[in-house]
Amino acid sequence: MKIQRHGAVLGLVTASALLLGACGSDNNTAAGGSTPTSGASAPVECGGKTNLNAEGSSAQKNAVDAFVQAYQAACPGVNVAYNPSGSGAGVKNFNAGQVDFGGSDSALKEGAETEAAAKRCQTNPAWNLPMVFGPVAIGFKVSGVDSLVLDAKTTAAIFSGAVKKWNDPAIKALNGSASLPDKDIAVIYRSDESGTTDNFQKYLKVAGGWTKGDGKQFKGGVGEGKEKSAGVAQAVGSIDGAITYVEWSFAQDNKLSIAKIDAGAGAVELTAESAGKAIDEAKVKGQGNDLVLDLDSIYGTKAAGAYPLLLATYEIVCSKGYDADTAKAVKAFLTVAATTGQAQLAEAGYVPLPKAFQDKILTAVKAIA
Repeated sequence: MKIQRHGAVLGLVTASALLLGACGSDNNTAAGGSTPTSGASAPVECGGKTNLNAEGSSAQKNAVDAFVQAYQAACPGVNVAYNPSGSGAGVKNFNAGQVDFGGSDSALKEGAETEAAAKRCQTNPAWNLPMVFGPVAIGFKVSGVDSLVLDAKTTAAIFSGAVKKWNDPAIKALNGSASLPDKDIAVIYRSDESGTTDNFQKYLKVAGGWTKGDGKQFKGGVGEGKEKSAGVAQAVGSIDGAITYVEWSFAQDNKLSIAKIDAGAGAVELTAESAGKAIDEAKVKGQGNDLVLDLDSIYGTKAAGAYPLLLATYEIVCSKGYDADTAKAVKAFLTVAATTGQAQLAEAGYVPLPKAFQDKILTAVKAIA
């Protein structure tokens, strides 16, 4: 199994304060002092089902590939069949009992989703376990333009159709003397239900005054839809004048230019270090072993040098309600994913779990029954 490598992201392991407030303080504020994991191990009790089925977020596909590889090394003869069909499908099919766990870039929504999940889990609550963290790029392709600065307000205007040309005054104001063409902007968005879309629209709402709403369906009312992360990235790579939102690794794979974001303290390039600075702002709002994040503190940050457009992907699991074989296999896989499976994440475009948050994940996994 080949794991895609992106050497530029190795510095993401410096995001050592990631979510420490969730793990080490009562008020859920970030604090320093944790060391990121880079493949630390934990006791794994192999056994149970030899084939797990999972579905959901395409944003975490490369991470899951790394997890499966580590799982197979720890527990020979096992496999996880992961279908990167999108977060919406992952939630729906987990709640329908068609897969053993779901992957979603948004936590289960209180109400219909959590109620359906509890029913699927034999009247027990499902838990949202954020296992994969990664930045979202605003990827574009415009002939003659290699560097571009955007802020949340202008990005919101582009993706709602209010700004239609690359040489619009709003874009020019952020880019000084840059030569911007009199060319139509071709917006490309996710046509399938996507947690990436949900996070992107929430970012625009918090930071840019977006009034179109959020959720897993794109609500900007403009552009052309493409399925999955690979689909939008490939489309932008083939259209001069196109722009999209997509996970960093997919933007890199398709050689897209990536916009800098100005959140008020100057233009910030998407780098390992700038993503780490923003992640340090994260808080947790879930209770107990349900580790739901509150990302508004990241999206609205004005910290110097912080890149604010990030997402977390949850593995959605039953707290109780599995049969014994499934519970044992799910726990083994997630234990490996949270420990030795983290070793290759930085090279694949993600943020490895820091030690303090890894401990929180492992506590929840151990409690699955």
